[in-house]
Amino acid sequence: MSGLGGRLSRTARLARLSATAGGDLYAARRDERHGDREGASAHHARVADAMVEVLGSMKGAAMKVGQLLSFLDIDADDATTDVYRQRLAALRDAAPPTQPRAIGEVLASEYGAPAEQVFSAWEPQPFAVASIGQVHRARLDDGTLVAVKVQHPGVAEAVEADLANAGAFARLLRLTHPHLEVAPLLEEVRARLLPELDYQQEAIFQQAFVDRYSGHPFIRIPRVHHAWCRPRVLVTDYVQGRTFDEVAQDAQSAERDTYGEIIFRFVFGSLYRFRLFNADPHPGNFLFPGDGTVAFLDFGCTKAFSSGARARLGAVHRAVAAHDVEALRLALVEAGILRRERRDEVDVGVVLRWFDQAHEPMRENAEYTYGTTYARRVLASSSDPGHGYQEELRKLDMPADYLLLNRITFGVNSLLAQLRPTANWHAIMAELSEGRPPATPTGEAEAAFFRDSALLA
Repeated sequence: MSGLGGRLSRTARLARLSATAGGDLYAARRDERHGDREGASAHHARVADAMVEVLGSMKGAAMKVGQLLSFLDIDADDATTDVYRQRLAALRDAAPPTQPRAIGEVLASEYGAPAEQVFSAWEPQPFAVASIGQVHRARLDDGTLVAVKVQHPGVAEAVEADLANAGAFARLLRLTHPHLEVAPLLEEVRARLLPELDYQQEAIFQQAFVDRYSGHPFIRIPRVHHAWCRPRVLVTDYVQGRTFDEVAQDAQSAERDTYGEIIFRFVFGSLYRFRLFNADPHPGNFLFPGDGTVAFLDFGCTKAFSSGARARLGAVHRAVAAHDVEALRLALVEAGILRRERRDEVDVGVVLRWFDQAHEPMRENAEYTYGTTYARRVLASSSDPGHGYQEELRKLDMPADYLLLNRITFGVNSLLAQLRPTANWHAIMAELSEGRPPATPTGEAEAAFFRDSALLA
């Protein structure tokens, strides 16, 4: 497995990490009882740093778990949450790279020649490392600066090994995230990672977004250089800009409002306009070039919805927005979420309250500011039986389309919670999903761009 290890060795590494984490977390709880916040934070920091070192070096699904934990809000105080978020953020763009020699072997296998002969310039050290591959700068013969994403050798086998390791992950996450259910998390990792192993399919999906957003006033999709793409190599335009974390920490409120609206419009606008959903919204997939635009990266986990599925999802959303229990019951039946023969067995009022909480930013026709309190509450309501929703939610059948949409919505919630933008999300969503008039100046600019689009679906 080219150094990534088989299932037994990867299980052993997770077990050692769990033992290390257990000792430090015990010490952290002791310090918290004694009022020593500084000492407790130091222990939490050691746990987070150990997770970065181990999960990052393992790559595959192990690293993806760490990436997800870096932006999901946990049931802890702000200081503790920040310790894990800040340190685990390294797994998004500064994880341990695969050695240049091993990456060179992948490139030679894919191209039949070394990188230095394929590109006019090649940087052997990556500028970003992800769970499936790492990204290098290079230059084409015509001078174009490109980003070359190369799969880690042996990563497909590593992913399969990790996905079979639910028990090992459970032991670790029970310590660090006691209210997080491991099985749904690993299923989310599976849904995101397996499609990402196919770089040729990713190139096709990214091209679909390029076609639809080329020339857009504030959304940028890097161009794909198909002649240089291979099954384990993806070549796109190189984009430079501030990271999500830099913007979330340093940008003024007006700038964060604008960027939050752009991200919201891209995610939900792509669904309702084009029936396309980029299903991996995490902070490493955004760049902010500084010209008022946002560059969206990584289309390895993209979902194309049918017109019928989009209409059924829209009906659920409208019923929730109208606070109409019977309309929601009908929409859930039509969407395949509630079986017709069980339509009277489910307390849809409870389900509506759950949806209503999840849709809180869009619930009222008024301005709303995303924040961590909301994101944590939504996550807890979906994973903690103590919040009173689980009994009714278990009676529902969640089709794959809606499960995917839920995952992305929760991910976007966590992202926007960090960015803290303010807007009338109700009006913006009505514009995107129901064709209402533009709700903001940003919406007016976007409406003008799409007015003559031949690709609206």
